[in-house]
Amino acid sequence: MDAVVFDLDGVLVDSERTWDEVRRAVVAGHGGQWTASATRAMQGMSTPEWARYLVDELGARLTPERIAEVVIDEMAKRYAGGPPVLPGAAETVRAVAERCPVAIASSSPPVLIAAFLDATDLTKVVAITVSSEQVAAGKPAPDVYLKAAELLGTPPRGCAAVEDTTNGMRSALAAGMTVYAVPNPHFPPDPAVLGEVPFVLDDIRDLPGALDQPGSPGETRPDS
Repeated sequence: MDAVVFDLDGVLVDSERTWDEVRRAVVAGHGGQWTASATRAMQGMSTPEWARYLVDELGARLTPERIAEVVIDEMAKRYAGGPPVLPGAAETVRAVAERCPVAIASSSPPVLIAAFLDATDLTKVVAITVSSEQVAAGKPAPDVYLKAAELLGTPPRGCAAVEDTTNGMRSALAAGMTVYAVPNPHFPPDPAVLGEVPFVLDDIRDLPGALDQPGSPGETRPDS
């Protein structure tokens, strides 16, 4: 194992439902119409991508730039009392960081990534963070994971990626990383995509032990 890259929403922070709730309210409040496919479609999108989706696909009557501001401002308010950190998440990041470099590769904007790190006192532990706002395309494109690997100075195939959603897993798989899935119970991933993932965990706290299993990054593979 050379490095571990964590997703944020749904892996370290129980925020997927909050994002969904906030976006729904903003769309409804500005003349749009939510659709059954909207939630899953936007999981993993970068801020510019989901902002355009809310306007172009769901009909919210704001500019993409303004709707992004409204949604992120509301998310920041929800985080004001501290982000909803998942049980064992901060401890798991610390435990993994004692063994190898770690990073966060998230679709959340930098301000919300920073809020998580500040709240958990992990700013110095997780020195590398990448928001999909900072790359060309959000998940399921591999860009955010490839950038994290570049900043870590580690080839993607030597990295583990920890993900919870379909688009997140697709992104990490496309980057060539070994994926550890912690399926989101509220938005279960596509079984076909989950079937491509070598490690499926019930709880983020299971990650340190799973990283010791054969086939983990850093272990010898048949094609190496």
